[in-house]
Amino acid sequence: MALLTSRPPGTDAATPDEHPPGRLRRHRRWWFALAVVALLAQMAIAMVTTAVEQSPTIDEPVYVGTAVYSLQQHSLRYNPEHPPLGKLIIATGLVFAGAHVDPAFDGDQTQLGRRVLYESGNDPGRLMSAARLPMIVLTLLFGLVVFAFARDLTGSAGGLAALALYAFSPDLIAHGSLATLDVPAAGFLLTSAWLLWRARRRPVLHLPPAGLALGAAVATKMSALAAVPVVMLLAVLSVWHARRAPGDGPRRTVRNLGLGVAAAAGVALIAVAVVWASYLAVDPRLRWAAPPGLPPVQGLRALVEWLPFPRPYLDGMRVQFGFEDQVWTTFLFGRLHVGSLWYYLPAALLVKTPLGALALWLAGAVVLVAVPRLRPAAPYVLVPSAVLLAVAMTGSRDLGVRYAVFLPMFLAVAAAGVVAIRRRWAYVAVAALVGFSAVSSLRTFPYYLPYSNEAFGGPAETHRWLHDSNVDWGQDLGRLADRLRRDHAGERVWLVYKGSGVPSSYGIDAADPFGVPPDEVRGLLVVSDSAAAKADGRLAALIHESTPIGEVGHSITLYRRP
Repeated sequence: MALLTSRPPGTDAATPDEHPPGRLRRHRRWWFALAVVALLAQMAIAMVTTAVEQSPTIDEPVYVGTAVYSLQQHSLRYNPEHPPLGKLIIATGLVFAGAHVDPAFDGDQTQLGRRVLYESGNDPGRLMSAARLPMIVLTLLFGLVVFAFARDLTGSAGGLAALALYAFSPDLIAHGSLATLDVPAAGFLLTSAWLLWRARRRPVLHLPPAGLALGAAVATKMSALAAVPVVMLLAVLSVWHARRAPGDGPRRTVRNLGLGVAAAAGVALIAVAVVWASYLAVDPRLRWAAPPGLPPVQGLRALVEWLPFPRPYLDGMRVQFGFEDQVWTTFLFGRLHVGSLWYYLPAALLVKTPLGALALWLAGAVVLVAVPRLRPAAPYVLVPSAVLLAVAMTGSRDLGVRYAVFLPMFLAVAAAGVVAIRRRWAYVAVAALVGFSAVSSLRTFPYYLPYSNEAFGGPAETHRWLHDSNVDWGQDLGRLADRLRRDHAGERVWLVYKGSGVPSSYGIDAADPFGVPPDEVRGLLVVSDSAAAKADGRLAALIHESTPIGEVGHSITLYRRP
């Protein structure tokens, strides 16, 4: 098998004879640049359209309310289970939206989100668009990291293939257009891995920004802590590779490893500094009162107290431990389970990932491991993905593939490895599978949250297999209001809505079907698909006795009651 010639990290991996001299070479570069711009423009249009059309999802009001309160009151009081950086990024958009909240507000964080969006005279649509815009920009920038990482490994063609998989990923479009924390945390980790790869040539230049990116991830979501040991080991590996020379003896090898350990410690210190800076940016005085009811930390969890982070961060981890100790329900392949399933995320990813992307992910991972010239990149691409996925699979909350949104980023880079096989069939296969993924993604526009691939029936059928943020995260309240005004004006409406939006704020006049005897529930019954997935007792009976007559956004079903 003929393969591309190996090049040092940070350079185009293509062989010299692939680039004709002079004007033709410059012409080809322009075409690649235009292709990159076109892919990112397509992704931007998809995300902006999604952001504008969707009402707030379940988690967003809490982050938006916390961002406004933190910005105006310089307080760390709300949402301690997540560090401040992601909410500070959200706040950069809200600065220009005129958001405000009463400084005397004294409710919980859910009430705070409702107060900021619906009860303080703010325009909820304008606020949500402003909050989502920084995340959209950040998601597009991470696309450039994917392109650069893959280009370093396999050349411009590989970079373009990786970027195409990224830009057409329904999960990245869906969650990259929301004011949430999953995509930024994953993107910062990807950036750190890429910089560590480039540090194999120039460690002094690339290790400090790798520490900044790692710190940004840890300061956005606490789940990023699982990647810290991997990043430290990769830093040692990069320094050792950069300093090794033919004929090195044991003494020099030990010295190089020692330098690598010192460099890894420096990366860790930079990351810790970023976490501290994110808290001090909110409150330079670091005023903090621990929330009541924090669970005790015992066993391995007690090691949390040794982490060199601010007290609010450590208490926030205890809040997360409390969530993990709860018993959550899981809905997978049409069945409701009490408790988590260890295989939930892999199974959900089979449903939620385009078939072409799945094939390229697998093929790219095999190539990275099997091809000697690409094998050095495997620890930087595959190991972080595997560790993060393994940790996510042990969690107790099976609420969506957003907990594994790092996979479409890292494995898009891995998929570029297939381009390194210098056979015509490999190029044709990559182009065909990328095209298949693109068509599948475009067909779901603009309903990216409920996407599922063709093997599972597409977005209209996703609610049969999964629930929560995979399908229905409360995002279609505005679309429901439009449907009711257009097709059901004047009808009696009964609503079971699972979300953080306030129906009356969208002009929806609906009654609660649980507030009256079942035989009085007549007319139009509207049920969020996540609520229907978990329906038992009375709601299950109401649905069973009703006739489905339509749906909204593939996340809400309309029933006719006799």
